[in-house]
Amino acid sequence: MAASTTAPSPSHDAAAVILLLAAAVLACHFNLAAAVDPKCHCPGGRCRGLGVNYGTVADDLPTAARSVQLLRAAGAGAVKIYDANPTILRALAGTGIPVAVMVPNEAIPSLASSGAAAERWVAANLAPHIPATRVMYLLVGNEVLSNRAISGSTWRAVVPAMSNLHRALRRGHGGILRKVKLGTALAMDALSASYPPSAGAFRGDVADDVIRPLLQFLNATRSYYFVDAYPYFAWAGNRGSISLDYALFQGGASSHYVDPGTGLTYTNLLDQMLDAVVAAMGKLGYGSVRLAVSETGWPNGGDSGEAGANVRNAATYNRNLAARMSRNPGTPARPGAKMPVFLFSLYNEDQKPGPGTERHWGLYYPNQTRVYDVDLTGRRPSRSYPPLPPADDTDSSPAWCVLASGKAANETAVQAALDYACQQGSGTCVAIQPGGACYEPNTLDAHASYAFNSYWQKFRNAGGTCFFNGLAETTTKDPSHGSCKFQSSMN
Repeated sequence: MAASTTAPSPSHDAAAVILLLAAAVLACHFNLAAAVDPKCHCPGGRCRGLGVNYGTVADDLPTAARSVQLLRAAGAGAVKIYDANPTILRALAGTGIPVAVMVPNEAIPSLASSGAAAERWVAANLAPHIPATRVMYLLVGNEVLSNRAISGSTWRAVVPAMSNLHRALRRGHGGILRKVKLGTALAMDALSASYPPSAGAFRGDVADDVIRPLLQFLNATRSYYFVDAYPYFAWAGNRGSISLDYALFQGGASSHYVDPGTGLTYTNLLDQMLDAVVAAMGKLGYGSVRLAVSETGWPNGGDSGEAGANVRNAATYNRNLAARMSRNPGTPARPGAKMPVFLFSLYNEDQKPGPGTERHWGLYYPNQTRVYDVDLTGRRPSRSYPPLPPADDTDSSPAWCVLASGKAANETAVQAALDYACQQGSGTCVAIQPGGACYEPNTLDAHASYAFNSYWQKFRNAGGTCFFNGLAETTTKDPSHGSCKFQSSMN
């Protein structure tokens, strides 16, 4: 007897579709598929989450094509790159991901002095990639006003360079470049005052000659003032007066701050910083210029003494920021105002100089594994994330600076770094001189570790770092041996 067949009713079809949709939603929310399927975070293949800075100061990074996949898997809504890297721009072609491209600082003077140079730069670096790659922003320089060594050559060249590039974008190329917005990324140190927010003001050495023309340009072109705003640094330098929870977007009512000048209530540190910029722009007559955050984030690790730099705090900051921007953009001074926001950064970049935090801002390790889970669209429920590791505060245990292990080091480079360390201050390397307590073993590696540590312990509070061009690393394992004692960060 043949089995009976009955056509499914429309109600059965609808029920099946609803079940499939529900399963997809649950899979995305509970991260069952999000790590491999960007559609979970990017409906229709188009992301709506926070942007991400894609830096490349590291070795053994994944390919550009794989990096784009990782960006989409995290729900990134845009990407900012630090030059017009053609390989990265090609990898972004066809993705629909908005891209911010940066003009290197050293190129600014020539672009300012020559309209023809600006046209050549656009033709060589942008035109070949548009419209396949969705370039939305062109940022002329990176934290230019933080570098006083280029004040004479570059500070006042920024706006002329932007003007020449603006004209170059509007000419030729079939009009496809006309919509690219120009700006420049500036750090918070462009301000001389930021507390309370209503007292925000630009530095006297740049306010009239640099910032005012910049704001005039941004206002005329309907572009953005791009600011690099890091609550981590503000908190780390003022832990006695700023609550960690307030810096991480999770402060209670008792930690909220009311600006005495405006009466506005602040629930987190980032809003305070951004509204200080808004107030500073207003004092120059350009209070309506739109704001964008070109860099923000929290370090997932660092050297001894860099308090609060850990995975738990980094995940908390970035998750809360994504959720906040998805449901309640703007600031108290500009409620509801949508603004581009770019997290720093895609990878932990192990070749960046400076203190340990400089190499620990990434969402991913170079081996492509996540440092922690985060949905940059801000849609994932907080309860669905796996537990975070404890906040292992870097102030809580002693640390030393030693020659990095696991990498074949060039002996000439190691010797040069050792010589540099020993030349700083008095008595830095006395113990590794003949007859000294740490002379034996008389090897380059052993002497370098002692010299690096002696230098770091002596000068770290004055800005000295455990880096030495990537040759050094911090450790919590005491390298002392026999009568040779290495000073620790706790001494």
